[in-house]
Amino acid sequence: MVHPEQLARLQLTVGDLLQSLRQANVSLSVGDVEEGKRRYIVRSEGELNSVERVREIIVRSDVDKETGQPARIKLGDIADVHVGYKDPTAIIRVLGQPSIPFNATREVGANVIETMAGIREVVEDINESVIPGTGLMLQQVYDETVYINSSIELVQQNIWLGGLLAAIVMLLFLRSFRATLTISIAIPVSIVGAFVAMAALGRSINVVSLAGLAFAVGMVVDAAIVILESIFRMREAGYSGRRAAIQGAQRVWGAVLVSALTTVMVFLPILTTKLEVGQLFRDIAVAISVAVILSLLVSVTVIPSLSRKLLGGVDKDSVVVRLRIPILDDLAARFVALTQHFIGGLIKRRTVALLWVALVAGSALLFAVKFLPSLEYLPEGNNNLVFGMIVPPPGYNLGTMTEIASNMEEAVRPHWAEDPDAPANPDEPPKISRFFFVSTRAMMFVGAISNDATRVADLIPVLQKPVFSEPGTFGFISQPSIFGRGIGTGRSIDLDITGTTLEEILVVASRAAQKIFTVLPRSEGHQFRPNPGLELGVPEVRIVPDRLRLADNSLSAMELSLAVDVFNDGLRVDETMFDGRPTDITLLGPQNMVSATQEIQNIPVATPTGRVIPVSSVADVEITAGPTAIRHRERLRTVTLEIRPSPELTIEEAIDLIQTEIVAPLREEGVPPSIRFALSG
Repeated sequence: MVHPEQLARLQLTVGDLLQSLRQANVSLSVGDVEEGKRRYIVRSEGELNSVERVREIIVRSDVDKETGQPARIKLGDIADVHVGYKDPTAIIRVLGQPSIPFNATREVGANVIETMAGIREVVEDINESVIPGTGLMLQQVYDETVYINSSIELVQQNIWLGGLLAAIVMLLFLRSFRATLTISIAIPVSIVGAFVAMAALGRSINVVSLAGLAFAVGMVVDAAIVILESIFRMREAGYSGRRAAIQGAQRVWGAVLVSALTTVMVFLPILTTKLEVGQLFRDIAVAISVAVILSLLVSVTVIPSLSRKLLGGVDKDSVVVRLRIPILDDLAARFVALTQHFIGGLIKRRTVALLWVALVAGSALLFAVKFLPSLEYLPEGNNNLVFGMIVPPPGYNLGTMTEIASNMEEAVRPHWAEDPDAPANPDEPPKISRFFFVSTRAMMFVGAISNDATRVADLIPVLQKPVFSEPGTFGFISQPSIFGRGIGTGRSIDLDITGTTLEEILVVASRAAQKIFTVLPRSEGHQFRPNPGLELGVPEVRIVPDRLRLADNSLSAMELSLAVDVFNDGLRVDETMFDGRPTDITLLGPQNMVSATQEIQNIPVATPTGRVIPVSSVADVEITAGPTAIRHRERLRTVTLEIRPSPELTIEEAIDLIQTEIVAPLREEGVPPSIRFALSG
């Protein structure tokens, strides 16, 4: 802690102290030796790892005129040196308890399931060995693998169910348990082989690739059905098992090959593209392509071999006979007869055939245009997490932000679950197993995890009500997408308003915000927030130095700014190791020197001439307002209006509304020539 009077008495400035501290804690490389290429290093005597070392830093070394002895001025002679703590910059609470959060970031390429298993093991070990007796508790708030494991289980169930349904359909058509068993064996052989092939190709098994394999369950039996049907018909005709297997496969293997190759070629563009769609769906394309190619190999090798053994021997008594289902077969026979009669009529009359082709193609095109669904972004999934980012009116401090967060905490406290396993009432929102908020000076983050993972989205209105009851508050509260990592990403649309003058941009942005509230109201589930803000409401103190008055006092603008920093809120000088921990070295003035905005002009500045003068004597102090942040897009000042439509409104429909109901009316009403609108997100 530095006192301006002591600095002035010794004709020192804050800049002198800053330079002395940095020199005492620095290690510099100053050059190479020409021949040996050895590097000269200038190092301090030792790190400033104790209070005594900091006190012993020499600020000035003179010679006493009377005694001729060195007169050294140390930092401890003019400043109080002690170890303290920084002021908090955020308040964090979990279920009403003060908390310290930290994230675990896995290495690139590490398996997320294995990583989370290791984290759970470490958390359990810490709670058993380190935490007891400290009054603390270490808990894992969010586990991404819960959703991943549930998704994998769901896909596995779909694979089993899909395979069973495929076998039932084949049984209805083939009417032979042996033939159905032969084809059913192709499903696990192809799917298991696909896992091996994907591992060989360096692809991971994830939710997307498993979905591809689930899609492929019905496709891997296509080639096997064609091959077996050919063999089956030859066995019905009385051919031996060996001859039927060979000739049946030979007759149709070309068609089966072309069918498999066309399926793979469809996915070739996705495998080669570098765009987002290629990155997202490449695993699906690889899984399906590998499974289809393996099914082709299985159909021409495994199926003929099994059919020879399972479809009977060479005697006439073992000739395959189809089972008959009375009602179904009668209906099928009539359908086949009607279809053959219709096709025969089309073949005989070319004009009628052309008319039917035109009618079918035209109807398909008409229905495609008429009933084409609106475009939407990727599915958001069902992550058991509701996360929100709330932006209050500008000018709020940490205390006010914490008060808002505490009010929200009290509002949602009745929804906290006393028993984590207790079921929720279907008519009420689900219980909250975890609730946390992070309050900073600029914004607030809130999050909740539901007891019932399938109903976590029902917590969004529960959190919205207390937060947005605060006037002038904006933000998003949503269920994070499984394909996104940023907050507010995914189903969000950015309306960028750019221009050359911030004041003009804010006027247009305010008009656009009013239209957004009308077209996409909050009451219907739409969410909106401006970035960085719609007004210059952040109090700002501008210190404009007077170069002439600074020169009269032998000061520079840099020394003035350093003095203001030190005697206002402190100035971080450098970092050192203290008791084995990285610790900031900070220059501070006396506490409570500045308790109001108007007192900034009275901050003392020590001059090299030995005087202490106020800031107002060498600079003009202006109290005004400024933006919360400076945002540029393509080198132009920008205010972005982030819009998150409700789930009932697709992205395409929302974009059309923004273009027709917001942007177009604004242009018709008139905007400055420098203002531009752009949609992104």
